[in-house]
Amino acid sequence: MYLFKNYPYRFFPLCFLLILSTSIKAEGRQNPLDLVNPLMGTQSDFQLSNGNTYPAVATPWGMNFWTPQTGKNGDGWAYNYTSKTIRGIKQTHQPSPWINDYGAFSLMPVSGKMIFNEEERASWFSHKAEIVRPDYYSVYLADHDVRVELTPTERGAQFRMKYPEGADNYLVIDAYQGGSYIKYLPQKKQLIGYAKNNHGGVPDNFKNYFVIQLNEEVEYVKTWKNDKITPHDELEGDHVGAVIKFKNKGGHKRVQVASSFISYEQAYLNLEREIGEDTFEQTRQKAQNKWEKELGRIQVEGGTLEEQKTFYSTLYRLLLFPRKFYELNEQQEVVHYSPYNGKVLPGYMFTDNGFWDTFRAVFPFFTIMYPEMDAQIMEGLANAYKESGWLPEWASPGHRNCMIGSNSASLITDAYVKGIRVDAIETLFEAVVKNTTGHGPVKSVGRYGADYYNELGYVPYDVGVKENTARTLEYAYADYCISVLADSLGKSKKVKQLFQSRAQHYRYVFDPETKWMRGRNKDGNFQSPFNPLKWGDAFTEGNSLHYTWSVFHDINGLIDLMGGEKAFIKKLDEVFDMPPHYDASYYGFPIHEIREMQIADMGNYAHGNQPIQHMLYLYNYASKPWETQQKVRQVMKKLYQPTPDGYCGDEDNGQTSAWYVFSAMGFYPVCPGTTQYVVGSPLFDKVTLYLENGNTFEIEAKNNAENHPFIQQARLNGKTYEHHFIEHADIQNGGKLEFLMSDQPNYQRGLKPEDKPFSVSGPKNEHL
Repeated sequence: MYLFKNYPYRFFPLCFLLILSTSIKAEGRQNPLDLVNPLMGTQSDFQLSNGNTYPAVATPWGMNFWTPQTGKNGDGWAYNYTSKTIRGIKQTHQPSPWINDYGAFSLMPVSGKMIFNEEERASWFSHKAEIVRPDYYSVYLADHDVRVELTPTERGAQFRMKYPEGADNYLVIDAYQGGSYIKYLPQKKQLIGYAKNNHGGVPDNFKNYFVIQLNEEVEYVKTWKNDKITPHDELEGDHVGAVIKFKNKGGHKRVQVASSFISYEQAYLNLEREIGEDTFEQTRQKAQNKWEKELGRIQVEGGTLEEQKTFYSTLYRLLLFPRKFYELNEQQEVVHYSPYNGKVLPGYMFTDNGFWDTFRAVFPFFTIMYPEMDAQIMEGLANAYKESGWLPEWASPGHRNCMIGSNSASLITDAYVKGIRVDAIETLFEAVVKNTTGHGPVKSVGRYGADYYNELGYVPYDVGVKENTARTLEYAYADYCISVLADSLGKSKKVKQLFQSRAQHYRYVFDPETKWMRGRNKDGNFQSPFNPLKWGDAFTEGNSLHYTWSVFHDINGLIDLMGGEKAFIKKLDEVFDMPPHYDASYYGFPIHEIREMQIADMGNYAHGNQPIQHMLYLYNYASKPWETQQKVRQVMKKLYQPTPDGYCGDEDNGQTSAWYVFSAMGFYPVCPGTTQYVVGSPLFDKVTLYLENGNTFEIEAKNNAENHPFIQQARLNGKTYEHHFIEHADIQNGGKLEFLMSDQPNYQRGLKPEDKPFSVSGPKNEHL
């Protein structure tokens, strides 16, 4: 989102081993944690995203992450796989390079002489001497002859550093520019401080308070400000830090760190609770146990070793965000610092999420696997509304002016229709209705252009509201979700009908001449000239070919507008069949999303950005499910690998990963806010879901193979199953969904109206 000489006689056996390791069926049950590659997606930059990720060393949904820092302080691209030097090990809260970080600070071991400037202290490193796991990080800093190790807790971490014998040993604390503070407490051998750096979305009193506990004798601690040493033990300024000189030369040095957004006292409490007297190994074991528990809740069998690595690497990403932005006080009560009003208040809070991305599959995944946490997230949304007057749409940590839509309605409705209950549901309904009346403190909150949309049925192209057609489509889907929630809560007929009517507003921006979604002027005429390949302008990080399908709730209505199933299929095929031509004139240059589409060799299909990711599943609505089955497999194989360049665009808080996790299991949530998941093509021989309610649900694909993407037959709990969707309740109740796979499509299966997925306009059954 947003903008790597073999001798001839060795060649054959080496190639043979490589082929064997990636093509044979993975045998046995490997520890899923050992299959995760946190470096997947880290070979990215401004021009081309292969994920735009960094290696997050963290616990699932941890309040703090840690990452090696190869980029300059303040650079959104904190870690790049192709970089050669490391400047520090950074505590990070960054959800995206485009959103950037907040409350960041870093630790960096140095030996020989006292250097602390980020350029001077940077050390060469090699991936050959780097170990990267979710629960552990280790790297050899060559210029300092130091090996540094890290293992995380939810709100802290333990460091272990092995310094060279006979050399002076230092540890640099960098509290970052943007407002920082540092103080040395010699009696406790502690440093305390705070980091205020941010890129928006914080109140004036925002601070990330940290405590650093030293476990070794200290010769001295010196503070620095703007790259100059000072004589003070305590220092405040735009950019301050400290240099610790250890008394004993060489050997291992251990440091514990914890932080809080509430206070130093809470940071101390977090340190004591999460680390206390634990050894480095004990803390690592706890982090390992947490990851093994969560990753082990989905067991995959079969497929290649590379496919299993890709699955668990994407699942790891899916379990990172949204971030827990709450803490436990002395009474073990859940409290949070509000990034909206600056107060410390009771209750849950989550952050670092853009719902424009994650409503599609991340949150539907939580409704299946983590309904209890999803309920906590709903409570956090209600708290955000009470504290700011609006629901968040892109929070990091508070409201950020990024992306479009009012997709919080999707999250709330999807949770409710799937049985997730919270006391604050009436507050949440009030909030989603308020969203429809206008925009909040930033244009991405609420609905920018709502007055036009509510009066005309669409946001006009010529009234100065950018991305107007995309907004219209997303508002219409959100209105569908509100109508469902209103019905579920027993709201008045008038309220239900209002939002049911508005859910059809997508029709206002459908051009019957070109059969594409198109900008429409205030006078009712479609904007002209019109190029469906033009990125941006009326759309968001895409073109009309990508956004036309954003009628999640009424695909059959879209089929009718296009002239029936044959015409609809022809339009779908057109996206894949045409060359990857584009018009970048709106931006003035090809943004990275354009390049990612261009180089994928899949026509105008732009899987690297979210608006089109559900499109592959739409063949199910038009009597050609085998096209979905084939294309979903193609994308999984071609566009995902467990490597530094393993994604095909921005990973975006778990969404692009969630697409893979769902698709590999064999189904996908095309329309959150309904109880259905649309069937694709299961990648593995067997997937077992260990559900929160104690039930298990199995997806078994018999006769499965790389060239067997097609479903011949299906059975649910032993009974023949013709539907091209699976109900949420069928998964939660536990059971078994079996597929018989083949290299040939079954042209007769599931062609009845009731076999097609839900659509507001009702199923059509136009046999081809």
